[in-house]
Amino acid sequence: MSGFHEVLFPLDIALKSAGGPERRTEIVSFGSGREERNARWAHSRRRYDAGYGIKTLDALRSAVAFFEERRGRLYGFRWRDRLDQTSGLSGISPLDQGIGTGDGARRAFQLVKTYGGSFAPYQRPIDKPVDGSVRVAVNGSELLPAAFSCDATTGLVTLTAAPASGAVITAGFRFDVPVRFDTDYFEVDLSAFAAGAIPKIPLVEIRI
Repeated sequence: MSGFHEVLFPLDIALKSAGGPERRTEIVSFGSGREERNARWAHSRRRYDAGYGIKTLDALRSAVAFFEERRGRLYGFRWRDRLDQTSGLSGISPLDQGIGTGDGARRAFQLVKTYGGSFAPYQRPIDKPVDGSVRVAVNGSELLPAAFSCDATTGLVTLTAAPASGAVITAGFRFDVPVRFDTDYFEVDLSAFAAGAIPKIPLVEIRI
């Protein structure tokens, strides 16, 4: 993808920041009190404020340098979400997430993470896995690293041999969120910062 740098926002700032998923729902209210609700987006979009993670002047300088190198909103980058960065609730297991079913010919499978249970689960595409963190299993048996590859820039897993028809392919992984700055103006007020004010540094998830 043009306009994306495969670099990670400073972790010491990111892991102390605030943010989460956003959805766009259109609601039409009728005179009877009933309403119609329609989802405008198929996938949620995450927003963050990196300002909450800046506690020192050195961290502020680091954020400014990162902003300048990305040319403001021009280039996207990787962001580590403290709340949601692994395929499982704790740790990584090759059985964490189902990513496909074999048909005897298909070898490539996209990493996904499923939220919720059997009622209305949401499946989120994972485009930016952490390189070297992906583990894959077929029918519950973990594959050796030589038996598959994963493109860390797209999240596409490719097996060296096509799984048999009906075989369940699962994966575990750590991942980042592709984001960009949501402003072209990085306002720095050192007097306010010294007094404890938090600078606002908005970020928004982008689609790859």
